[in-house]
Amino acid sequence: MISTARLVLADPREAADLGAFLGRLLRFDRAAAVRLQTLAGEVGADQEAGAGVLAVYGRLPLGSTGVLALRTARLASDAKAQAGAGAVIGTGVLLDLTLSAGQLLEGVDEERGALAVPPPVTGPAWAGLLPPRGGWQPLGVIGAERVLPQLLAAVGEFKERTAQVPEQHRTRAVLDGIADEIWSRPLTALPALPLRAAHAAYRIGFLQPGARLSAHRAGGWLRLTAPHGTVALRAADAPGAGLGLTPLG
Repeated sequence: MISTARLVLADPREAADLGAFLGRLLRFDRAAAVRLQTLAGEVGADQEAGAGVLAVYGRLPLGSTGVLALRTARLASDAKAQAGAGAVIGTGVLLDLTLSAGQLLEGVDEERGALAVPPPVTGPAWAGLLPPRGGWQPLGVIGAERVLPQLLAAVGEFKERTAQVPEQHRTRAVLDGIADEIWSRPLTALPALPLRAAHAAYRIGFLQPGARLSAHRAGGWLRLTAPHGTVALRAADAPGAGLGLTPLG
């Protein structure tokens, strides 16, 4: 694998977290792609102004609607220095590539807290439609304990209902229809969000017991943020709410 860049993280432990995130994406789809950006300035409230930040986006094909997952990590030095001279893509964005998740995982060096960035690939359609970086309005903050009971009950309902479908009728479309009906329900503790957001955060490892969760909206986008990462999806009343995409196999 030929690397196009090497990025060093401020906290070496975040390399293992990033590797775990990529591994979960690959369990959904062995050919998963991610979009990687290095950013100048802050991405979240816990980031220092002006610090270099790495952002990695992936897509979770849950039901017929995709949900985007975002994992960030602080870079050890200024993002511009790590991206290299002349690498500026746009305001605040210094490096912007669509990559193979598997190849990026191979480049994660947990011992040194770094990652080798592989050559870019032709990206899937979702990679061109990311949520905005700013303009988010708060919808509320809750604890994970107020979400998990409803979430786990819905998981149980999905398993029970799909088990009742005769084998000859258990097609992807039928299973997606059941999933969409369940996960489009409002989250009781935060009705502005669909249950799908909590489900995605749970499946990717962001929603853990004791976590504080914050919800936001910007235009047609919704997001749910936990200490270990963020999931974002189009609101049901927004154009292209399902990201306009066919689920990955």
